[in-house]
Amino acid sequence: MIAKMKRRDFITLLGGAAAGWPLAARAQQPERMRRIGIIPPGTESDTEAQARLAAFRQAMEQLGWKESHNIRFEYRWTSGDAELFKKHAAELVASAPDLILTGITPVVQALKRETRTIPIVFANVADPVGSGLVPNLAKPGGNVTGFTAVEYTIVGKWLELLKEIAPGIERVALIGNYADDGFAPQFLRSLEGIAPSFAVEAVAADVRSAGDVERAVEAFARKPNGGLLAVPGLAATTHRALIFQRALRHGMPSVFPFRHFAVDGGLASYGPDQVDQYRRAAGYVDRILRGANPADLPVQAPTKFELVINLKTAKALGLTVPPTLLARADEVIE
Repeated sequence: MIAKMKRRDFITLLGGAAAGWPLAARAQQPERMRRIGIIPPGTESDTEAQARLAAFRQAMEQLGWKESHNIRFEYRWTSGDAELFKKHAAELVASAPDLILTGITPVVQALKRETRTIPIVFANVADPVGSGLVPNLAKPGGNVTGFTAVEYTIVGKWLELLKEIAPGIERVALIGNYADDGFAPQFLRSLEGIAPSFAVEAVAADVRSAGDVERAVEAFARKPNGGLLAVPGLAATTHRALIFQRALRHGMPSVFPFRHFAVDGGLASYGPDQVDQYRRAAGYVDRILRGANPADLPVQAPTKFELVINLKTAKALGLTVPPTLLARADEVIE
């Protein structure tokens, strides 16, 4: 009887150990590596673009995704080249990553033509419905979702800011790529609608290349009392240094959509915190990698806006920024 009991105990112990073997084996297996394709705005040397990517990576790590451990990021830089939009979109889709992240409207459009299955998360794009990225903000459907940049009505805020700093402005040029950025004409229509109430004439400055910027600003500057605004697209972002240089040469104040414009030399900026948008985008990427369907994740609007004034540029232009405006600013650059 004792021998039988010992044999039975041994078999039970052996069975229990065997049951634990698959769990132990699974625990020792490396975690599955996920691949994220990223097509960032701007150039690889652009500090603003790198700041957004750093915020995204940091947020991903906080959510448990450690680079080279369970996730790998693959970058494709376009430097604003429309041909590279299509090329990189096709290459990334062909490589079959788990997800693609971008902040460029034409790139999302190109990606949609290449795939209806690979999840796509966008950050900082304007008018995703009007651009054909999603049919509905609340229920995007399909494989695309993300975070919007600004609404067209914000152009009224830019003009108000410009007039507050430079009351003598009578003409305003809106810089943008009106052929490739489908939302640029919408910003112009919004500006044209609000301009008469400020006693200002609205003018379109259509630019794609550096040469276009030089020609457009030089032509606009032939008449006095002019100021510059910019569509939140790649044209102004890529050529912003040249825009600042030409604006300063002709004594023209300028207001831009994002903080990095004012930091880099523009007179002022008002718009959403783009770094925060990329940080928030990590939340959607995390949810999708863990099984969420992008079709069920609503497109979200910005939650953080920032007003930045560059006093150095104001002084170079001979302008005095009202103290009330300085008091409202989130950041003042001396």
